[in-house]
Amino acid sequence: MKVTITDAALNWFKKEIELQPGMGIRFFGKIYGNTQVHDGFSVGMSVDVPEHPLFLEEIDGLTFYGEESDDWFFKGLEMTVDFDEKLNEPKYLFTEE
Repeated sequence: MKVTITDAALNWFKKEIELQPGMGIRFFGKIYGNTQVHDGFSVGMSVDVPEHPLFLEEIDGLTFYGEESDDWFFKGLEMTVDFDEKLNEPKYLFTEE
């Protein structure tokens, strides 16, 4: 599993989410919605403390991660987190590794 955060998405996270020390931005699979590679599931996001990270990226003082319990959602994939200017929110793009 690999995650890439674009500069536009990183700027959004810096403006919109305030993290306390030790906290990170967690990505996970949630019921409902779709991605390019999932039918019936989409990406959820929360602010939490990493416990058993499946992947973890630290960029400009922000921690982005997914937990081992979400391996079913991310297995064999690369996820790019970008920014949707029309919706003013992150968007998630998946490709197979």
